[in-house]
Amino acid sequence: MRYVAMRPAGIFPSLVFRSSRRAGRRCAFTLESGCPNVIIPLWLKIAYTLFVAVTVAVYSVKYRPGNFLWFSDIALLMTVPALWLESSLLAGMTAVGVLLPEVLWNVSYFGQLLTGKRITGLTDYMFDPTKPMYLRALSLFHVFLPVLLLWMVHVLGYAPEAWLAQTALAWVVLPLAYFFTDPEDNVNWVFGPGAEPQTWMPPLVYLGLLMAGFPALVYLPTHWLLQWLFG
Repeated sequence: MRYVAMRPAGIFPSLVFRSSRRAGRRCAFTLESGCPNVIIPLWLKIAYTLFVAVTVAVYSVKYRPGNFLWFSDIALLMTVPALWLESSLLAGMTAVGVLLPEVLWNVSYFGQLLTGKRITGLTDYMFDPTKPMYLRALSLFHVFLPVLLLWMVHVLGYAPEAWLAQTALAWVVLPLAYFFTDPEDNVNWVFGPGAEPQTWMPPLVYLGLLMAGFPALVYLPTHWLLQWLFG
């Protein structure tokens, strides 16, 4: 992504955000003439922002603050500025960060929904009758978010530096989740791969492996796929 300085457009910043695609250069966000300044429909931006506002309000009451450190929740929030700025970098970061985990979430959810058999523990809460239906309904953002992100990357182009930026973000988020959240919540699995904290290695060693594992096993393969499809 490059940033091209331009003559100020009224009271707005004079920047044009451009993203590269196979077919050439396409503007991802502009406040000047020369590129279309609306790629993503306004109704989608407004509808998504309202959904996120409602979700954040409900989650703030029902969950602990550390819940917002889940990568999926960060992706939900980051997609708001990605939509309004029409930023290929933010869209790419978010896609790199959650596409593979969201695929696993959907396989687990729809597999259990259709067969009645537990696939993974990722979506156990979606079938927990003690949790209010409206709370579980809000979690259905896991279904449409990956589709939205793929569409955004298709429209805006894929910024190759997105996986490095997402890695840097993860290296901030994972220690925060480890030091400031409850092991019972196991946000981003910083305490172990299952429901219970792992005991087979020192906790900080496990955290270090997790910080290496997300970029190597999740972000980099997704980066290669997105670059091949949309780069």
